[in-house]
Amino acid sequence: MTCLVVDDDPIARALVERFVERHDALTLVGACEDAVEAANVVARRRAAEMPLELLFLDVEMPDMSGLELAEAIGAGPSGSRPQVILITSKEEYAREAFDVEVTDYLIKPPTYGRFVKAVERALARTEAAPSAPADPDTLFVKADGRLVRLDLREVAWIEAQKDYVLFHTEARDHLVHSTMKALEARLPDAFVRVHRSYLVRLDRIGDVEDSSLVVGRKVIPVGATYRGPLLERLNTL
Repeated sequence: MTCLVVDDDPIARALVERFVERHDALTLVGACEDAVEAANVVARRRAAEMPLELLFLDVEMPDMSGLELAEAIGAGPSGSRPQVILITSKEEYAREAFDVEVTDYLIKPPTYGRFVKAVERALARTEAAPSAPADPDTLFVKADGRLVRLDLREVAWIEAQKDYVLFHTEARDHLVHSTMKALEARLPDAFVRVHRSYLVRLDRIGDVEDSSLVVGRKVIPVGATYRGPLLERLNTL
Protein backbone atom coordinates (compact mmCIF):
# COMPACT_ATOMS: atom_id res chain seq x y z
CA MET A 1 0.00 0.00 0.00
CA THR A 2 1.29 3.47 -0.86
CA CYS A 3 1.22 5.71 2.19
CA LEU A 4 1.95 9.19 3.49
CA VAL A 5 3.01 10.14 7.03
CA VAL A 6 1.73 13.49 8.34
CA ASP A 7 2.89 14.89 11.70
CA ASP A 8 4.25 18.27 12.78
CA ASP A 9 6.46 16.59 15.40
CA PRO A 10 9.68 15.52 13.61
CA ILE A 11 10.49 12.82 16.19
CA ALA A 12 7.02 11.25 16.02
CA ARG A 13 7.04 11.54 12.22
CA ALA A 14 10.43 9.82 11.96
CA LEU A 15 9.25 6.96 14.19
CA VAL A 16 6.26 6.18 11.96
CA GLU A 17 8.43 6.50 8.85
CA ARG A 18 10.78 3.85 10.28
CA PHE A 19 7.83 1.57 11.00
CA VAL A 20 6.55 1.99 7.44
CA GLU A 21 9.97 1.16 5.99
CA ARG A 22 10.08 -2.03 8.07
CA HIS A 23 6.71 -3.31 6.87
CA ASP A 24 6.74 -5.36 3.68
CA ALA A 25 3.20 -4.39 2.63
CA LEU A 26 3.81 -0.61 2.78
CA THR A 27 5.56 1.79 0.41
CA LEU A 28 6.40 5.23 1.80
CA VAL A 29 5.59 7.93 -0.74
CA GLY A 30 6.57 10.83 1.49
CA ALA A 31 6.14 12.67 4.78
CA CYS A 32 4.56 16.06 5.56
CA GLU A 33 4.80 18.33 8.58
CA ASP A 34 1.28 19.77 8.29
CA ALA A 35 -2.16 18.82 6.97
CA VAL A 36 -2.29 21.55 4.32
CA GLU A 37 0.85 20.22 2.67
CA ALA A 38 -0.59 16.70 2.90
CA ALA A 39 -3.85 17.77 1.24
CA ASN A 40 -1.83 19.11 -1.69
CA VAL A 41 0.09 15.84 -1.98
CA VAL A 42 -3.18 13.87 -2.00
CA ALA A 43 -4.56 16.16 -4.73
CA ARG A 44 -1.43 15.89 -6.89
CA ARG A 45 -1.37 12.10 -6.64
CA ARG A 46 -5.02 11.93 -7.65
CA ALA A 47 -4.42 14.24 -10.62
CA ALA A 48 -1.59 11.97 -11.75
CA GLU A 49 -3.89 8.92 -11.34
CA MET A 50 -1.60 7.55 -8.62
CA PRO A 51 -3.85 7.96 -5.56
CA LEU A 52 -2.50 7.28 -2.09
CA GLU A 53 -3.92 4.24 -0.33
CA LEU A 54 -3.13 4.97 3.33
CA LEU A 55 -2.53 8.10 5.42
CA PHE A 56 -0.98 8.19 8.89
CA LEU A 57 -2.33 11.45 10.34
CA ASP A 58 -1.43 13.23 13.54
CA VAL A 59 -4.56 14.73 15.09
CA GLU A 60 -3.23 17.96 16.60
CA MET A 61 -1.52 20.09 13.94
CA PRO A 62 -1.55 23.84 13.19
CA ASP A 63 -3.98 25.31 10.62
CA MET A 64 -5.76 22.01 9.98
CA SER A 65 -6.07 18.97 12.24
CA GLY A 66 -5.77 15.39 11.12
CA LEU A 67 -9.49 14.91 11.75
CA GLU A 68 -10.31 17.89 9.55
CA LEU A 69 -8.06 16.55 6.80
CA ALA A 70 -9.64 13.10 7.05
CA GLU A 71 -13.06 14.69 6.52
CA ALA A 72 -11.86 17.01 3.75
CA ILE A 73 -10.09 14.56 1.44
CA GLY A 74 -13.28 12.72 0.46
CA ALA A 75 -13.33 10.42 -2.54
CA GLY A 76 -11.36 10.96 -5.73
CA PRO A 77 -12.71 10.92 -9.31
CA SER A 78 -12.66 7.11 -9.38
CA GLY A 79 -14.51 6.91 -6.06
CA SER A 80 -11.35 5.95 -4.21
CA ARG A 81 -10.54 7.35 -0.79
CA PRO A 82 -7.32 6.69 1.09
CA GLN A 83 -7.68 4.87 4.37
CA VAL A 84 -6.67 6.84 7.45
CA ILE A 85 -4.88 5.74 10.61
CA LEU A 86 -4.91 8.57 13.14
CA ILE A 87 -2.05 9.11 15.57
CA THR A 88 -2.77 10.98 18.79
CA SER A 89 -1.49 11.47 22.31
CA LYS A 90 -5.06 11.70 23.68
CA GLU A 91 -7.51 8.80 23.80
CA GLU A 92 -10.41 11.28 23.86
CA TYR A 93 -10.11 11.59 20.08
CA ALA A 94 -11.01 7.92 19.58
CA ARG A 95 -14.77 8.57 19.28
CA GLU A 96 -14.23 11.39 16.77
CA ALA A 97 -11.83 9.17 14.85
CA PHE A 98 -14.48 6.59 14.10
CA ASP A 99 -17.06 9.29 13.36
CA VAL A 100 -14.99 10.19 10.29
CA GLU A 101 -14.61 6.50 9.38
CA VAL A 102 -10.90 6.11 9.97
CA THR A 103 -9.45 2.61 9.83
CA ASP A 104 -7.75 2.76 13.23
CA TYR A 105 -6.00 5.10 15.64
CA LEU A 106 -2.69 4.84 17.48
CA ILE A 107 -1.75 6.38 20.82
CA LYS A 108 1.65 8.13 20.87
CA PRO A 109 4.23 6.79 20.99
CA PRO A 110 2.96 3.67 19.18
CA THR A 111 4.75 0.35 19.49
CA TYR A 112 5.64 -1.52 16.32
CA GLY A 113 3.32 -4.36 17.33
CA ARG A 114 0.33 -2.03 17.63
CA PHE A 115 1.33 -0.36 14.36
CA VAL A 116 1.30 -3.76 12.61
CA LYS A 117 -2.21 -4.51 13.91
CA ALA A 118 -3.48 -1.22 12.49
CA VAL A 119 -1.85 -1.94 9.13
CA GLU A 120 -3.34 -5.45 9.05
CA ARG A 121 -6.77 -3.90 9.54
CA ALA A 122 -6.12 -1.58 6.58
CA LEU A 123 -4.93 -4.49 4.44
CA ALA A 124 -8.04 -6.50 5.32
CA ARG A 125 -10.25 -3.61 4.22
CA THR A 126 -8.34 -3.32 0.96
CA GLU A 127 -8.73 -7.03 0.23
CA ALA A 128 -12.46 -6.87 1.00
CA ALA A 129 -12.99 -4.00 -1.45
CA PRO A 130 -13.54 -4.66 -5.19
CA SER A 131 -10.32 -4.24 -7.14
CA ALA A 132 -8.77 -4.93 -10.49
CA PRO A 133 -7.58 -8.52 -10.92
CA ALA A 134 -3.90 -9.04 -10.13
CA ASP A 135 -1.49 -11.76 -11.14
CA PRO A 136 -2.00 -14.38 -8.39
CA ASP A 137 1.43 -15.88 -9.03
CA THR A 138 3.37 -12.65 -8.46
CA LEU A 139 4.28 -10.92 -5.22
CA PHE A 140 6.61 -7.94 -4.79
CA VAL A 141 8.53 -7.98 -1.51
CA LYS A 142 11.07 -5.70 0.14
CA ALA A 143 14.35 -7.60 0.31
CA ASP A 144 17.97 -6.48 0.24
CA GLY A 145 16.86 -2.84 0.29
CA ARG A 146 14.77 -3.06 -2.89
CA LEU A 147 11.49 -4.41 -4.26
CA VAL A 148 11.96 -7.94 -5.55
CA ARG A 149 9.47 -9.66 -7.85
CA LEU A 150 8.74 -13.19 -6.63
CA ASP A 151 7.20 -15.83 -8.86
CA LEU A 152 5.13 -17.69 -6.28
CA ARG A 153 5.13 -20.80 -8.45
CA GLU A 154 8.82 -21.14 -7.59
CA VAL A 155 8.28 -20.85 -3.82
CA ALA A 156 8.27 -24.29 -2.18
CA TRP A 157 7.62 -23.18 1.39
CA ILE A 158 7.67 -20.11 3.63
CA GLU A 159 9.09 -20.15 7.13
CA ALA A 160 8.57 -17.70 10.01
CA GLN A 161 11.73 -16.38 11.66
CA LYS A 162 10.79 -14.05 14.53
CA ASP A 163 9.79 -10.73 12.89
CA TYR A 164 10.59 -12.02 9.40
CA VAL A 165 9.46 -14.66 6.92
CA LEU A 166 11.81 -16.66 4.70
CA PHE A 167 10.70 -17.56 1.16
CA HIS A 168 12.43 -20.74 -0.03
CA THR A 169 12.91 -21.16 -3.79
CA GLU A 170 15.21 -23.43 -5.78
CA ALA A 171 17.32 -20.46 -6.88
CA ARG A 172 17.69 -18.60 -3.57
CA ASP A 173 15.99 -17.60 -0.32
CA HIS A 174 14.41 -14.21 0.39
CA LEU A 175 14.18 -12.84 3.95
CA VAL A 176 11.29 -10.37 4.25
CA HIS A 177 10.02 -8.34 7.20
CA SER A 178 6.41 -9.46 7.70
CA THR A 179 4.12 -11.51 9.91
CA MET A 180 2.77 -14.89 8.81
CA LYS A 181 -0.78 -13.65 9.37
CA ALA A 182 -0.36 -10.65 7.07
CA LEU A 183 1.40 -12.75 4.44
CA GLU A 184 -1.14 -15.58 4.51
CA ALA A 185 -3.92 -13.13 3.66
CA ARG A 186 -2.08 -12.08 0.48
CA LEU A 187 -1.13 -15.51 -0.87
CA PRO A 188 -3.16 -17.46 -3.48
CA ASP A 189 -4.99 -20.69 -2.66
CA ALA A 190 -1.97 -22.65 -3.89
CA PHE A 191 -0.49 -22.22 -0.39
CA VAL A 192 -1.68 -23.83 2.83
CA ARG A 193 -0.74 -23.17 6.46
CA VAL A 194 0.56 -26.39 8.03
CA HIS A 195 2.15 -25.02 11.19
CA ARG A 196 2.31 -21.72 13.07
CA SER A 197 5.73 -21.23 11.46
CA TYR A 198 5.20 -22.74 7.99
CA LEU A 199 3.23 -22.14 4.80
CA VAL A 200 3.66 -24.72 2.02
CA ARG A 201 2.79 -24.74 -1.67
CA LEU A 202 0.34 -27.61 -2.21
CA ASP A 203 1.87 -28.89 -5.45
CA ARG A 204 5.29 -29.24 -3.75
CA ILE A 205 4.09 -31.57 -0.99
CA GLY A 206 5.44 -35.12 -1.12
CA ASP A 207 4.74 -37.61 1.66
CA VAL A 208 2.50 -36.67 4.58
CA GLU A 209 2.80 -38.35 7.97
CA ASP A 210 0.94 -37.80 11.24
CA SER A 211 2.97 -34.80 12.35
CA SER A 212 5.11 -33.87 9.35
CA LEU A 213 5.29 -33.64 5.57
CA VAL A 214 8.07 -33.62 3.01
CA VAL A 215 8.84 -30.92 0.44
CA GLY A 216 11.84 -31.99 -1.62
CA ARG A 217 14.36 -33.02 1.03
CA LYS A 218 12.87 -30.76 3.69
CA VAL A 219 10.82 -32.28 6.51
CA ILE A 220 8.27 -29.75 7.75
CA PRO A 221 6.25 -30.16 10.96
CA VAL A 222 2.46 -30.25 10.75
CA GLY A 223 0.65 -28.70 13.71
CA ALA A 224 -2.27 -30.61 15.19
CA THR A 225 -4.71 -27.76 14.52
CA TYR A 226 -3.60 -27.52 10.87
CA ARG A 227 -3.68 -31.24 9.98
CA GLY A 228 -7.45 -31.44 9.35
CA PRO A 229 -7.62 -28.41 7.02
CA LEU A 230 -4.48 -29.67 5.24
CA LEU A 231 -6.00 -33.09 4.51
CA GLU A 232 -9.15 -31.40 3.21
CA ARG A 233 -7.03 -29.49 0.69
CA LEU A 234 -5.18 -32.60 -0.51
CA ASN A 235 -6.66 -34.99 -3.07
CA THR A 236 -6.88 -38.06 -0.81
CA LEU A 237 -8.76 -41.36 -0.98
